[in-house]
Amino acid sequence: MVLALDSAYFAGIGRGVGAILLYALLGALLMLLGFWAIDITTPGKLNRLVREGRPGAVVVTSAGMVSMAFIVVTAIYNASGLLAEGLLAALIFGLVGIIAQVAAVRLLEWVTGIHIGDVLAADELKAEAWVVAAAHIALGLVVAVAII
Repeated sequence: MVLALDSAYFAGIGRGVGAILLYALLGALLMLLGFWAIDITTPGKLNRLVREGRPGAVVVTSAGMVSMAFIVVTAIYNASGLLAEGLLAALIFGLVGIIAQVAAVRLLEWVTGIHIGDVLAADELKAEAWVVAAAHIALGLVVAVAII
């Protein structure tokens, strides 16, 4: 018995591996942009607070990363196998999602009177961190479903 592969097999594998790498790079860049957007719109240095292990900063940042992943995954899924269109859609929806998410979460904090700087810098996990984290995840889901 001889194992024979179609001549296009390895070309398809190469395209798939390339797509994985490009989407992973784009997803990582969007998550970094999301982190940066959250960082510049909140009091204090978020990256320092996360490195110090401040629980509120870790919870809110984690939720922001998960919500950005929802957006990127949905944009990829909706691309219908077209790489260039999928990458562009993920980029556009990711950027719009970042803007919408940051604006909406800042609005939520203002309406509820949450002082996010205090929540992120606290040594103990404050209840408000869960509210902000939930807002991040909820908004990520809303944007993700809007893509569909």
